[in-house]
Amino acid sequence: MSKKYRLLMLTTLIISGCSMCYELIISAVSSYLLGNSTLQYSITIGLYMASLGIGSYISKFFTKNLFNVFVTIELGIGVIGGISSLILFLANIYVSNYAVVMYIEIIIIGTFAGAEIPIMTRIIEQDENNLKVTLSSIFSFDYIGGLLGSIAFPLILLPKLGYFATSFLCGLMNIVAAMLIMFRFGDRVKKITIYRTLGAVLAGLMCVGMIFADNISESIEGGLYRDKVILIEQTQYQKIVMTKHKDDVRLYIDGNCQFSTSDEYRYHEALVHVPMNELEERKSVLILGGGDGLAVREVLKYDEIEKIDLVDLDSEMIRICSTNKDIREINKDSLLSEKLTIYNMDAYEYLENSKEKYDLIIVDLPDPNSESLNKLYSNIFYRMCKGSLTEKGVMVVQSTSPYYAKDAFWCINKTIQSEGFNVKAYHLEVPAFGDWGFNMASRGELTEEISFDVETKYLTEDNVIALFKFGKDEVSENVAINQLTKPVLMDYYNKAEAAWD
Repeated sequence: MSKKYRLLMLTTLIISGCSMCYELIISAVSSYLLGNSTLQYSITIGLYMASLGIGSYISKFFTKNLFNVFVTIELGIGVIGGISSLILFLANIYVSNYAVVMYIEIIIIGTFAGAEIPIMTRIIEQDENNLKVTLSSIFSFDYIGGLLGSIAFPLILLPKLGYFATSFLCGLMNIVAAMLIMFRFGDRVKKITIYRTLGAVLAGLMCVGMIFADNISESIEGGLYRDKVILIEQTQYQKIVMTKHKDDVRLYIDGNCQFSTSDEYRYHEALVHVPMNELEERKSVLILGGGDGLAVREVLKYDEIEKIDLVDLDSEMIRICSTNKDIREINKDSLLSEKLTIYNMDAYEYLENSKEKYDLIIVDLPDPNSESLNKLYSNIFYRMCKGSLTEKGVMVVQSTSPYYAKDAFWCINKTIQSEGFNVKAYHLEVPAFGDWGFNMASRGELTEEISFDVETKYLTEDNVIALFKFGKDEVSENVAINQLTKPVLMDYYNKAEAAWD
């Protein structure tokens, strides 16, 4: 292949990487806004692949001015892809049918991307007349570009730039690719002045978008949350948002409320003190999740506790909750306790490698709305928890709502039982969440007779009895065990979430 077409190979690398990023951006944003990541990624990939075929088919109808067609495609995909995140977030706020907007966006980007390779092949073949070399070179760069985009998005672009700046950057790169072609092959692009001017203007708009991405993010987030947003952090694993209204501080992870300071004590008292009452020894505690430090705060009320190990995947979550003034005031600086050791790693991996035995294991993880979380509610996971308990140890699992997601709740209950645990289910009303449930498990028998020797704001020896009672509309018996190889829990949860949305 002659030197003059090597630049086209470089642009192939760029546009392929950008196309992969657009696909991942749409999937990730839709998962963030709607949940059910398996569905969102499957729809995006399937519809995108079909659109590539449509674009490839349509390309045969372009027979003249192929450089103009190619530059137009690059500018078009740069603009649509560049504002893709913004369009999706705005659609979620202002459009009743978000899915239609998502589908249209995927189809447009996919159709443009599908026409790129055929058009480029024909451009090179006009002069080179060596189809075998042309195709092998183009597809090699195309696949390598896709690999680079798929690696860069989760490891660099999303955690460092966030959704908006990433999409604007990819849009800019597509436009730059078009401008490189106009620079090298300007004599073969009709009305080149108009195209160059348009390219410069669009590139400038993408740059402005990148510069003001944080401002755009704050404005959009303000539309997603009812209260004033006071903190936004995109980490490698999740998006953390904090809002405040008067004295009520709320923390959200990927759009899901984790706690409200107006009533979080109800949740955490039930999570910690009910199982703590079952223990004969209270020396060592393992907390899986709970990076906000609120469960640790309740555990530290027991003077006999000697050791607390907290496992939370996201070190940024720990940093925020141990340094932010509002959260430190809530968790009483529990994350700075000398009794606490923090492990920033996956809970599943920790249990696989741990040789420690604990009197109490508190599983305080987000709801099972993704594959990565679903495995932390599987029978194998509870089997590993059992192996990390002392002979008379107790485990407690936050188990979503028995009212809003009763199949999911009782699936967790049945899955824990399948590993040889005696299980007691209980629940209480948390105004920010509604009716919320837990499953407490042990090798031995569990009691419902509870007395408290620490200070509580909600729980009493009288009202705790009611926690173990369930209404008819909160019970589900026809549920399966959640297995790693058959993740039924995620389906139960996503169906419940869709029903209530």
